[in-house]
Amino acid sequence: MAEDSDKDIHDKGADAGAGPGEREKKARKRPGLAAREVNIDDVRSRTASIVWGICVVFALFLAVGALCVALEANADNPLVSFILSGADRVDLGIFSQEGGIKEFTGSNAEIKNALFNWGLGAIFWLVVGRLLDRIIRP
Repeated sequence: MAEDSDKDIHDKGADAGAGPGEREKKARKRPGLAAREVNIDDVRSRTASIVWGICVVFALFLAVGALCVALEANADNPLVSFILSGADRVDLGIFSQEGGIKEFTGSNAEIKNALFNWGLGAIFWLVVGRLLDRIIRP
């Protein structure tokens, strides 16, 4: 009997000695999943990483697309065509080459439009991605 009470005191002491962070982590685990416990913080952290990765990919499409336009890459090349079409999809219309935030005229207008508008679009996606990462991550 004395052993049981010593064990109870020892177990209670272990929980009492745990810091507030440890207690919160234990409380955040979903009950009822004995075989596979899901930690909410892990889910939020993975979701934040996925969102950040998607935003980085969008920014890369815009940046590499602007580079392809600036270098006058062969648009018949399947890889260049894929990058340019992807950049057109993620520019949201606000950052498009034609009718974007700023529209240049004159010589090299297409290159200037691509570098300026798609460059701003790439920065936009990186900022949005980082903000969403900070909001979602625990």
